[in-house]
Amino acid sequence: MTGAGALDGVLIADFGRVLAAPYATMLLADLGAEVVKIERPGHGDDTRHWGPPWSAEQSTYFQSVNRNKQSAAWDLRDPRDLASARALVARADVVVENLLPGTMEGFGLGYDAVRQDNPGIVYCSVTGFGGANLLPGYDLLVQAVGGLMSVTGPDEHTPTKVGVAMVDVVTGLHAAVGILAALRHRERTGQGQRVEVNLLSSLLAALTNQSSSYVAAGVVPAAMGNRHPSITPYELYETADRPLVLAVGNDRQFRSLAEVLGLGYLADDPRFETNARRVEHRDELRDQLVVALSAHSADHWFEALTRAGVPCGPVNDIAGAVALAERLGLAPVVEVGGREGEDSVRQVANPIRLGSTPVRYRTPPPRLGEHTEAVHRSLCAGRDGSSP
Repeated sequence: MTGAGALDGVLIADFGRVLAAPYATMLLADLGAEVVKIERPGHGDDTRHWGPPWSAEQSTYFQSVNRNKQSAAWDLRDPRDLASARALVARADVVVENLLPGTMEGFGLGYDAVRQDNPGIVYCSVTGFGGANLLPGYDLLVQAVGGLMSVTGPDEHTPTKVGVAMVDVVTGLHAAVGILAALRHRERTGQGQRVEVNLLSSLLAALTNQSSSYVAAGVVPAAMGNRHPSITPYELYETADRPLVLAVGNDRQFRSLAEVLGLGYLADDPRFETNARRVEHRDELRDQLVVALSAHSADHWFEALTRAGVPCGPVNDIAGAVALAERLGLAPVVEVGGREGEDSVRQVANPIRLGSTPVRYRTPPPRLGEHTEAVHRSLCAGRDGSSP
């Protein structure tokens, strides 16, 4: 796809690794920013080695968050490479880093040093627990200490992690939003600023109603399996063949559900006539719904209930989820062009749709150090005063 991206002309020096920071910079790259990813020679981003599975001789984990980037393999302990890194950040619009607190400062690449030569810099630091704390910020660890595992799983005695590194993803989204806000501020004032996000704070914010129940009302939530603490029926139910999720959010939907199941009288039962009453009597309600749902297949109920406006659906695996998105015309998979002589790479599409400046898929995830010399030459050309 050709045409201008919303962030065309924005240069990002990306010192991020693993997931949170690379996810943020990929989103910005998809929107048109030029991203130079700085990696350790001979090893690169840790996720390059996180496999199987592999695709095009790369870890699919690495591929998931690193398209549209250039890779420069620089050893910051080497004077030449460090000079290139300093030249890059001096020209960049944005720096993103998630190294241990103090690491960038040790190389003369911290925010205070960079803004001396580049006062317009937007400098985003992603940490596990804030810049003053050296605790390692791994997603599973933060899921545990941050409360997510306590509200996930079959019951309060079986803390369970979410099946993807959701804390990293949410933190990456917060980082991208913060960077965009800082760029907008720079447009108005000419001044850059520091953007700081951390995994623990991002998780607490993402826990939304669960963290609010404690902060605002002093109620400490516990795991309830597939149930919802404040809504019912809003959980998983067995049918004649496989599980079905019901997500009934209001009294009108509940009446429609009851009528389709042949249980219309339940909508007028004082125990179930409002959501608050249904939550109070959730076990009695569940018993009646299970009997009715067992009469037919999940697909039967999915079709019948959807026609009646009742939110529901079978439990898909990821293959089924992709197939559903394709049937709905959402184009969930994109082919990112390969290098000469190589096949293209299939990836999950960016979910943002922009009418005038659409997301673009320019280059596949880079090989380690693929652009090292090209970036060196570009920086040298810039220092000579010519166009890079």
